[in-house]
Amino acid sequence: MPGSDRSADAGPHQVPDPHQVPGPVTDTHLHLWDLSASPYAWLAGTPEALRRTGEFDEVGPALTALGVTRVVLVQADDTTSDTAHLQRTARAIESRTIGSGPIDSRSIGSGTIESGGPGGMITRADVVGWLPLMDPAAVAAALADPGRTDHLVGVRHLIHDESDPGFLDRPEVVRSLDLLAAAGLPLDVPDAFERHMDQVVRVAQRHPGLTVVLDHVGKPPLGDREAMARWQGQLEEIAARPNVVAKLSGLATSGDGDFAAAADLALALFGAERLMVGSDWPIAPRPHDLGSGFAPLLAHVRTWRRADVRAVTHGTAARIYRRPDEQPPTS
Repeated sequence: MPGSDRSADAGPHQVPDPHQVPGPVTDTHLHLWDLSASPYAWLAGTPEALRRTGEFDEVGPALTALGVTRVVLVQADDTTSDTAHLQRTARAIESRTIGSGPIDSRSIGSGTIESGGPGGMITRADVVGWLPLMDPAAVAAALADPGRTDHLVGVRHLIHDESDPGFLDRPEVVRSLDLLAAAGLPLDVPDAFERHMDQVVRVAQRHPGLTVVLDHVGKPPLGDREAMARWQGQLEEIAARPNVVAKLSGLATSGDGDFAAAADLALALFGAERLMVGSDWPIAPRPHDLGSGFAPLLAHVRTWRRADVRAVTHGTAARIYRRPDEQPPTS
């Protein structure tokens, strides 16, 4: 059972301080959008607090306080300019030292993060970017261009914004996904609607050599018993596909936000070797406040067995999100 044989740092009914369990963390789902770089039309329907540029300097100290040493920047617009912005940002992150030592909690937000975390540095940044999946020739050209693949470890398309609900089943997209598989690049699948859960199964079956990443564990409708039963059935079917990996992210803004049981179920279905964590910053119960979402998630994950914690917080990401010229980790 997930959560049995828990970490010695906490009893079964005690949530540990997220700083106290050693080991690096990879934030596999960090958004940094720049309103001067891309339209981000979808922001028009979001809370006003989200409708502004989100920069790394706002969140870097808070991530460091939680032990994050690597970030994966995830596209938020289906444009080359948004992906290029993330690539520039990734290079900038790696070229500088992100503070170590005590951190003033006033710069972190109103969540459960406190000053004086594990310290260290964010030394690596990668990108899940956008490619024009409807144009296989353009995808092939992009994959052959070192500038387009710089820091690229995955591809995502905002399929929930497409008028065609079967976007991932289009023949042109199918050919593009074959190219991603050959290049060793995973496909992240957003999960705004239930129909995307079925699409994940079809894509995984059709492309057995492609790693498919289910963002936000399919966005479980937390607190809705009937809808949760449907989500669980779909998640069980998805987890049966060995080339699908799930991402524990975005859960604090799903339904009523009571994510613990859903996270435990994801661990039971996928196993730690096919599960990752992500902040989904700046989208959180309190926008731009890392402490209101990611810190509680990490605290819960860190109640699991230590081997599972290491895999979910770092190891799975090291294996799944690799640059095209990078060899898989040896352990």
